[in-house]
Amino acid sequence: MKCRRCSSDCPASSRSGTIDIAVTRPLRILLIEDSERDAALLKLYLRRGGFEPLLTRIETADELQARLAEEWDIIISDVRLPRFGAVAALRMLGESGRQLPFIALSGEVSESVISEVLNAGARRFVNKDAMRDIAGIVEHELRA
Repeated sequence: MKCRRCSSDCPASSRSGTIDIAVTRPLRILLIEDSERDAALLKLYLRRGGFEPLLTRIETADELQARLAEEWDIIISDVRLPRFGAVAALRMLGESGRQLPFIALSGEVSESVISEVLNAGARRFVNKDAMRDIAGIVEHELRA
């Protein structure tokens, strides 16, 4: 079948004559998360939302300190890890002078913890049960 865009037998053309090219945007994410499962889910939902996540997962303050000078589009952090968390990460981000969108993720936490994270500078809080909406939330934060 001839491709409508380039008028050749392009591998992107399908039998129906339409082009089957997935449009994705690279997204450099520094993920502060101790769960490989949650990291994989995050990548899946971002891919479904049109992103190509280039994700680096870290778990400690030392790792964050070592990575802060690199180029990132966004930081996504679990609220609480065994030795680290979003509030400490936000403090380190502020001290670095970098201004990056920061989204906090968590499962069950109290309203006071959510308030604490937002007051520390997170732009959004997302419950892990609603992670399927993360691509739209990330898109909004990148535009803001």
